Amino acid sequence: MGKASFARVTPYQLKPGMRDVATQKINGMKGQIMALHGMQRFLNVVNSDHSGYIVAVLDSEEASNKNMAKVREIWGSMADCLQEMPTPMGYDIVMEWEN
Repeated sequence: MGKASFARVTPYQLKPGMRDVATQKINGMKGQIMALHGMQRFLNVVNSDHSGYIVAVLDSEEASNKNMAKVREIWGSMADCLQEMPTPMGYDIVMEWEN
């Protein structure tokens, strides 16, 4: 696996009361998500107001772009948990630190 150079960050808003259902659904799709082309890391965070972010760290923007149809399909399977379909945004990784 090469050094990651790209992150796809997707803000989303859950419907009230759907956090546990959404968490179960995402956990059930772990294999599918982690098998996406170039996927290195996946982080899902959510706040008490039901807003969250998905941060997917990938090999490259090209790798991320190859996944767009599959990613739309995954988000589609989450539609009943979401206020609206989210819009992913892409960023170059300029620093990546960890302990």
